[in-house]
Amino acid sequence: MAIVGRPSGFGIFDEMTDLMQRAYILGWPVKHSRSPKIHGYWLKQLGLEGSYELCETPPDTLADTVAVLKAQGFAGANVTVPHKEAIFALCDTVTSQAKSVGAVNTLWLEGGILHGDNTDLYGFSQNLTDFAPQWQSGKTAMVLGAGGAARAILYALVQNKYDKILLVNRNLERAQKLAALWPDQVTPLDWAVAQTRLKETDLLINATSLGMHGQPPLLIDLASANPTLIVNDIVYVPMQTNLLKQAKDRGLTAIDGLGMLLNQAVPGFSRWFGHTPQVTPELRMLIARDIPE
Repeated sequence: MAIVGRPSGFGIFDEMTDLMQRAYILGWPVKHSRSPKIHGYWLKQLGLEGSYELCETPPDTLADTVAVLKAQGFAGANVTVPHKEAIFALCDTVTSQAKSVGAVNTLWLEGGILHGDNTDLYGFSQNLTDFAPQWQSGKTAMVLGAGGAARAILYALVQNKYDKILLVNRNLERAQKLAALWPDQVTPLDWAVAQTRLKETDLLINATSLGMHGQPPLLIDLASANPTLIVNDIVYVPMQTNLLKQAKDRGLTAIDGLGMLLNQAVPGFSRWFGHTPQVTPELRMLIARDIPE
């Protein structure tokens, strides 16, 4: 079976008899991903045999690619845009948090059963805890965007018992559909009114691709923001987005998206290779040097 999105070196893998533990990242596009460098760093640091490879997978080949990887006994994979919701239906079983979010970003194979989890929740929460532990006592959060990453972030905020979560999206209908998962805590809002709610907001998260290299800018003015506002942009290319620069210029707490990327990788690596890695300043510096300003 010919798979457009087959991983590099797949033919070699087909012929292997001692099946080295192999993990992949599935996405479209995926060449920009820093995940191979992150997992490669941990494999070398821990002295483990294994590999982590790019698997560029167009949407129409996702099911076939996963079937081939399962047949070959791969250790697992990370899943990135645009597949986090589509991969959910291809899993044999998913964790309760993945089920609550409706999106999967981490796969592992166990006894021929394909498991799915969502580790974006852990990555998001740990990143904030590392750099702004006061986020846990916030009351009102505003999330920009209603895609797969926003789903995980909303769930994390709900679990952290935020009283009010404002979900802002350019497509209000999509925001309404997502907010319906947690109607008591999440309020959908049109993009045009977001500006008027900043004064009451304790935590602002950009969960869109706006502000990323090659994407339109994120246009929001923080002039009316709560002076204790925490601003988190999950974009990490560039690490200092215009949103974060504006926050820093106003003396607000600004947290980039690199920590979320690094921390969400920990549970998957632990599943695949049997060792729990650490997110260290050295690793953060290594990946930061590879990101254009």
